[in-house]
Amino acid sequence: MRKVIDWLSRFTGEEAMPAQPVERYHATIEPDDAVVYAVGDVHGCLDELRALESLIVEDARKQSGPAYIVMAGDYVDRGPNSAGVLAHLVEPAPDGLQRICLAGNHDASMLAFLKNRRGDPTWIRIGGAETLRSYGLEISRVVMGRSYLRTLADLAKAKVPVEHRMFLETLRWTVRFGDYLIVHAGLRPGVPLLDQTPFDLMWIRDDFIRSTDPLPYVVVHGHTPVERPVRLQNRIAIDTAAYATGRLTAARLSREGVTFLTTPAIGLEPLPALLAANH
Repeated sequence: MRKVIDWLSRFTGEEAMPAQPVERYHATIEPDDAVVYAVGDVHGCLDELRALESLIVEDARKQSGPAYIVMAGDYVDRGPNSAGVLAHLVEPAPDGLQRICLAGNHDASMLAFLKNRRGDPTWIRIGGAETLRSYGLEISRVVMGRSYLRTLADLAKAKVPVEHRMFLETLRWTVRFGDYLIVHAGLRPGVPLLDQTPFDLMWIRDDFIRSTDPLPYVVVHGHTPVERPVRLQNRIAIDTAAYATGRLTAARLSREGVTFLTTPAIGLEPLPALLAANH
């Protein structure tokens, strides 16, 4: 637990320990008759999110148990309307549904940029420029010195509504439902859940994807884009690169098994090019 707290301090630029214990970041859905819709990376695609929610609402009406939407992180960057996505998610879930939102690496990077004022360009380079544009801020991709980035962080703080920042600050890291664990990126194989670092939960890729070690859960994750939802024995991948393909996917988890709901593709960019890119 100590290393998790140390990571939080370094990442956010704050020396204070979290106000709540690390266990607070790991949620559990208890009812075994629940239906859980795990939604992949949104990346600023508000239209696709609304379309997928409509599919979920209609599907949930056919279910007998309580229904949950679990957002698997990465709400911002790359797509056209990150500000609109956050504005949508701070509002109540659709009628009849409960919503739990997890942190992705892009969301954590945005929060760090708003909080630490160290002039770190990481977030800008991985899609923050598009997010700032959705809040009405145009930035120079040429002038990227620390002084400029600190000024930009101050401007961003003034533009980003306080409720959006509070939303980012209160995101969970994982949700467990029966044999499933929903997380943004994946798990470090061989490490107990409460000892996993937030960095691994939000950023891990190859060490998780390529591992053949047994896992204590079926891990439902985004972060690594796929052509279509992938269901394997130990993991389910649901990031169908909505910002480039128009396909936003949810995995429906229930006692009856796993099915997928996906918005129609609009084919903005071939997915193979994304698989080779830094995501």
